[in-house]
Amino acid sequence: MAAGYADILRAPHAARLLAGTLVGRLPNATGHIAIVLFTRAEGGSYTLAGALAAVYGLATAVGQPLLGRAVDLCGQPRVQFPAAVVSALGMLLLALTGISSLPLAYAAAALAGLSTPPLEGGLRALWPSVLDGREERVHRAYAMDAVAQEIMFTVGPLLVTLLVALASPAAALLVINAVGVLGALSVVLSEPSRAWRSAPREAHWLGALRSPGLLALLGSFFFVGLALGSITVAGVAYADGHGGEAVYGWLMAALGLGALIGGVYYGARQWAGPAERRLRVIVALLALGYLPLILTPDPLAMTGLAAVAGLFLAPAIACAFIVVDRHAPRGTVTEAFSWLVTTFGVGAAVGTAAAGPAIELGGTAWGFAVAGAGGLAALLVLTATQRVLAAPSPAGDPAGPLAGSAENDRSGAAEPGFSSGCEA
Repeated sequence: MAAGYADILRAPHAARLLAGTLVGRLPNATGHIAIVLFTRAEGGSYTLAGALAAVYGLATAVGQPLLGRAVDLCGQPRVQFPAAVVSALGMLLLALTGISSLPLAYAAAALAGLSTPPLEGGLRALWPSVLDGREERVHRAYAMDAVAQEIMFTVGPLLVTLLVALASPAAALLVINAVGVLGALSVVLSEPSRAWRSAPREAHWLGALRSPGLLALLGSFFFVGLALGSITVAGVAYADGHGGEAVYGWLMAALGLGALIGGVYYGARQWAGPAERRLRVIVALLALGYLPLILTPDPLAMTGLAAVAGLFLAPAIACAFIVVDRHAPRGTVTEAFSWLVTTFGVGAAVGTAAAGPAIELGGTAWGFAVAGAGGLAALLVLTATQRVLAAPSPAGDPAGPLAGSAENDRSGAAEPGFSSGCEA
């Protein structure tokens, strides 16, 4: 199992790109937490802290696909690093001015979120060229990427709280974003990032969203995000009645551990059959894993259920990466991956908002019922759109693995009806 991942990491530039992307995405993984802690330390209310964090999250959701399209048009170095610097400057502005001027604080949070570089989509666009286009290695890299993401979202918040304890919330804001800029710099200075060119693309205002298959996938993963977002709130309500913050920490750690185990296993195997059909099976298992949480048993049993619920998250994400690659219109691969990030994030935000009223109406079990409903809705979308997902990808690309990416075409010669380069 480990040999397959070691093979990926031994490929030239692979370890550097994975590490640089994870470090570069650290501000995005921890920004909402750092903003809340900073706002509270400045004397702001929980309402204000939540509002600033929400502005940051929504701005990130808007900026990711827009910057992803810019990467496809202009290349990675001309977009990723400047965006990282501007995002860090937004957080610097917030740290220096505080909340004395609320319009300025909101503007700073929005600037930081809107400029968050699409490093996640950029890395997935690079894997085929780094791994010589070998399908099984690229798919394993997607799984490894999903696993590493789970680790980052576990370690990142711990790092923020450590910086707050050792220095201050303002220092945490500055350090996390400075580190993020260094991570982005490491990526864009690498040879694969500098050499990568998107395939010529058809000029279309919808960009990646003109693909029906991609729209179906995004619709499903909105509900996957909703399920995950609702669990974070329902977990707090459960912990309040079963021992407090320590129990919540164990639940979230178990959820992450389950995702880690599932992702490692998924990436170590070679899977036969279409990725779209496999994704339906994985999402069905994901939904089934969420439903037992409604039982809300004692903390030990609940921790076990949380681990089971997490098992299929990373495999679902890794398999979704393959489906995105198959359905992204030619020349839009970074934008397409960025749309997946955005849709998942918006779904998580909606789930977080929906779980609160559900808990108020029916108790903790109803909060977890939102997660179960989200998982079932994600499965229904995939089932209802299976014909669309099975159809060839748009823009004349064959519906095969890596069809949408075409990263290795660096000739720069645009075909009739297509455009390339940094254009409007």
